[in-house]
Amino acid sequence: MNAPSVRMPRVALVHDWLTGTRGGEKVLQRLLGLLPGAELFTLVHVPGSCTADIERRPIHTSWLSDLPGVRRGYRHLLGLMLPAAERMSVEQFDLIVSSSHCAAKGIGGRRDGQVHVCYCHTPMRYAWEAADDYARQLGPAGLALRAAGPFLRAWDRRTAGRVDRFVANSACVAGRIARAYGREAAVVHPPVDVGFYTPADVPREAFYLMVTALAPYKRVAMAMEAFAQLSRPLKVIGTGPPLGVLRRAAPRNVELLGWCDADTVRDHYRRCRAVIFPQREDFGIVPVEAMACGAPVIAYGEGGALETVRDAGAPHEREPTGLWFHPQTPEALAAAVERFDGMVDRIDPIALRRQAERFSPARFDEGFRAVVAPLLDERGWVLPWEGC
Repeated sequence: MNAPSVRMPRVALVHDWLTGTRGGEKVLQRLLGLLPGAELFTLVHVPGSCTADIERRPIHTSWLSDLPGVRRGYRHLLGLMLPAAERMSVEQFDLIVSSSHCAAKGIGGRRDGQVHVCYCHTPMRYAWEAADDYARQLGPAGLALRAAGPFLRAWDRRTAGRVDRFVANSACVAGRIARAYGREAAVVHPPVDVGFYTPADVPREAFYLMVTALAPYKRVAMAMEAFAQLSRPLKVIGTGPPLGVLRRAAPRNVELLGWCDADTVRDHYRRCRAVIFPQREDFGIVPVEAMACGAPVIAYGEGGALETVRDAGAPHEREPTGLWFHPQTPEALAAAVERFDGMVDRIDPIALRRQAERFSPARFDEGFRAVVAPLLDERGWVLPWEGC
């Protein structure tokens, strides 16, 4: 009997937009390393905004990328992104891997026989759990976002049917996928560069630290209000449209540093007293980076933080790496910072590092390959996996 034929599939990697390097782009970079022959598709690309590993790949873009002012205005193109994604064609590819939190999973131009694996950072944030936050930020224009909610949710559900296998970045997101799409999802946590983010033999200082994009759901203003009640210093690394407004509103003990390179971020992780993480995140790479550098984390006890931060306030927690707080208010955060002073001696730097290593790139590679390999085997496909 002849052996079954084996062939190498053509692979398309689809990402919502390439306008900076945040958590989603770190996942994309790892996927590109795992799938060296994949071609990259995105709705909007701002050249030079991502890492060299991403920028050196040929990047296929939608017509949105040619619009004037797209570098600053892409956030306002949501109404155009959905049809733009459906007009992009990946018919010539066998395996589609989308890295999606908005429209990437809805890419069009598919044909029979293809396989689509979606690494879902969250169901469309603007249509579901963060819709009210974004509507408030937009002011009067937020009325349009609220009015579009039913359409956005319907599109998001409909295009979920184009996905053969969902992979969620956390158990939290797997639950959202089940509620929004009625689909199961495997959980493969994002890769965190624990080889770069490492402790150093430097003393801890008195300041607390936030590392975040300045989006409304990140709760930077709430953290500033909390620290206005405290005498402790807070430094915030990150940028976004509200940076100027936040700087003008900041109390004297809060410093907004804007964008910083990775070396500077790592240096702050190594020296801060603790990292503040007041948002409800899908996963949240920052707490893991912080713990890899030996920094404890004070986190809002919802979402991805429940999977990454081990709560010193839990009576049976033997290897705490930080502290959870409830509810999501300035007063609760301020109280948690004060409680942290009495608990910090319980937190072992070795436990911090051990917890961070659970989210290493090698773990991500292993988990993602385990999800995709059976789909390939069913079709007699092989991939030249790298990074594993």
